[in-house]
Amino acid sequence: MNTETRFTLVLGGGGMKGVAHVGVLQALTERGLVPAQIVGSSVGALVGAGWSAGKSIAELREIAVHLHRKDVFVRAYADMAFKRERSPALFRREPLDALIERVVGAATFQDLHAPLIVNTVDINSGMQVFWGLDGLDEVPVRDAVFASCALPGYLPPREIRGRFYVDGATLDNLPVGTARILGTDLILAVDVSASNAFRADTQEEGFAAVFSRAAEIAVQSLLELRLREWTTPPIYYIHPRVEHISAFDFDHLREVVEEGYRATAAELDRPAEWPGPGDAGVFPRRAVTVRVQRERCIGCGACLVQAPPGMFVLDAQGKAVVTRPDQEWSPIDGEFIRHCPTYAISARPAAAPKAAGAAG
Repeated sequence: MNTETRFTLVLGGGGMKGVAHVGVLQALTERGLVPAQIVGSSVGALVGAGWSAGKSIAELREIAVHLHRKDVFVRAYADMAFKRERSPALFRREPLDALIERVVGAATFQDLHAPLIVNTVDINSGMQVFWGLDGLDEVPVRDAVFASCALPGYLPPREIRGRFYVDGATLDNLPVGTARILGTDLILAVDVSASNAFRADTQEEGFAAVFSRAAEIAVQSLLELRLREWTTPPIYYIHPRVEHISAFDFDHLREVVEEGYRATAAELDRPAEWPGPGDAGVFPRRAVTVRVQRERCIGCGACLVQAPPGMFVLDAQGKAVVTRPDQEWSPIDGEFIRHCPTYAISARPAAAPKAAGAAG
């Protein structure tokens, strides 16, 4: 990718892990790479809105690293006391409203310095609505961003034009499909919510943690299904390593911003891995070797169900065998590995070929 590439930046949701997007934008702008438009979900919509409204990277960073829990989450004690199960949410709307107002002001989408698309879902009809598209750009950005951040049950739905909207991640946490219609050479997709990291003792952390983890798993599964058959325009997928941090963690915000910067800068410094003209699918693609530890395999056949057809077979002893150990994977390939109940399947970077004339 170079400064002439017309690309759409897609910023996914992930709670407070989404402040990594500030670091992403910093790495891009330092290299003179300016997105033609931003498509955002949840916190990705908030960060994208700030940048599109003209906030500098320094201003966004200052806001991000100094956020406190009370700036976003204040329990709705009165609603829960008087309305009980009919309370619209666990948390009040006012703190998040104030934060969004601070970031984007009262602008409509037509007032923004750069095009922005915000992903939301109509809670009653299930319709996915992208504010900022033609005909959907006359509303205040702050309302669309609040709706996109309104994780059901945690924050109340936002009324826009007589309908009520919630977090777009309900259907699509990384809305690359919308970027496809915007006329772009490349989609740069940043995913901060990937759930394939192992968690320990979620069940001990309370109902909110259990609900959040279940939502993460569902969101990631939907994303994998969507990207598995992706063709054009090509996607370059960036995954800042923040999966070990909770979506509600305010103690590591500076670390999260820095990781967004590090992950993006590292990918931009690998120009050979970026797609070229005519390429399709998801990038980067790297050589891996898939193995099965026979002593761990119990022959349950889960890999035959979860992996691409024909990738595994069961031998005469009922053990799984990889039909093609050496493969080329994008970051969203290999999700079937986590479904092996005995962790018998692994994938490692393929060994580099030996130089000609090397010993051995």
